[in-house]
Amino acid sequence: MAATTTKTYVPKIAEIEQRWFLVDAEGVTLGRLATQIATIIRGKHKAMYTPHLDTGDYVVVINAEKVNVTGKKEEQKRYHRHSGYPGGYRSTSLSDMLSKHPERVIEAAVRGMIPHSNLGRDQFKKLRVFAGTTHPHAAQKPEPLKLR
Repeated sequence: MAATTTKTYVPKIAEIEQRWFLVDAEGVTLGRLATQIATIIRGKHKAMYTPHLDTGDYVVVINAEKVNVTGKKEEQKRYHRHSGYPGGYRSTSLSDMLSKHPERVIEAAVRGMIPHSNLGRDQFKKLRVFAGTTHPHAAQKPEPLKLR
């Protein structure tokens, strides 16, 4: 008796259709927002998802300064960076980051949820975050995305 094999479908690059989505971050919890954005950027919401191909869509996030966090994270959560020089360690609280650079808060949360590889870096470039309600991507006609 011959063994039957099923072929795995792998989409061609030309078959991958990438859409644009618009997400309003006002009043949405940061972690829940980041997981759903990471899912869309990676393409895991599509039936043709392939781990080694970039099948994801573009995401434009507006109202980043109005994102919600729970508990005492505004005072306790810290963002760290180092310049590479002696004494170059810097640490910033979430409340300071939200007041000065609210886009970086969402970007850092999403960056931690995608692969840290060449593919992940390409996927991360599909994220556009803006502090206010205006964005320069109206020509792409992003579809409003209702978060779960």
